[in-house]
Amino acid sequence: MHIEVISNVNEAQSERFTHRTAIVIDVLRATSTIVAALEAGAAGIVPVETVLEARALQTGGNLIAGERFCRKIPGFDLGNSPEEFTADNVLGRRIVLTTTNGTRAIHKAMRADHVLVGSLNNAAACARTALELRRDIVLLCAGSHDEFALEDGLCAGLLISELQQLSPSPLEMNDIGSAMLGLYKSAGTAIHEMLQSSTTGKRLNKNGSGRDIERCSQVNISGIVPRMQGDMLVQS
Repeated sequence: MHIEVISNVNEAQSERFTHRTAIVIDVLRATSTIVAALEAGAAGIVPVETVLEARALQTGGNLIAGERFCRKIPGFDLGNSPEEFTADNVLGRRIVLTTTNGTRAIHKAMRADHVLVGSLNNAAACARTALELRRDIVLLCAGSHDEFALEDGLCAGLLISELQQLSPSPLEMNDIGSAMLGLYKSAGTAIHEMLQSSTTGKRLNKNGSGRDIERCSQVNISGIVPRMQGDMLVQS
């Protein structure tokens, strides 16, 4: 099995996903939020790229949620903080979500046979599901403003580590994958500190969202694996 890591959404050409399983990573915060929403009992998450698309789908009891530049979009029901997606807010509801980078990355990965959502929170469960699908794997780091984001690279490295532990045979990976595995191993127990010091982490702290960093930095606290079915992410 081969694993390819793509460093940011701008590098994600559609042909790189054909006949593969894609795992989309946006640790701070879209993919962490999607995991939290499904864990809280949301019926599903419809990822869309634009604010206009989200507003157009504010029908039939759908909630609309999202952010631009780490801030909740005015007039939306929810932002992009995992702490907002509680059972009281989302149980049984369908959520239309748009974010600066994460939902765009999900749409970039749609050419894949299977699209999963990965985060530090659900890495082990996500790796297990990806192996069961028996396809080569592409890890798409959403990044930030079309550039590499440290937190997504750390998560890619964690996912590769989990895949290595679970796979019955050796895994091949591209050079970025090897580098991200090394980055994760070098982090040790300092993942939270590394997220705090990342560009996105600093921006979230400045906006008063420091608690989100703590939540998003926790490793393997969830067994939820979001998976695209049609136009919606549901629990696989």
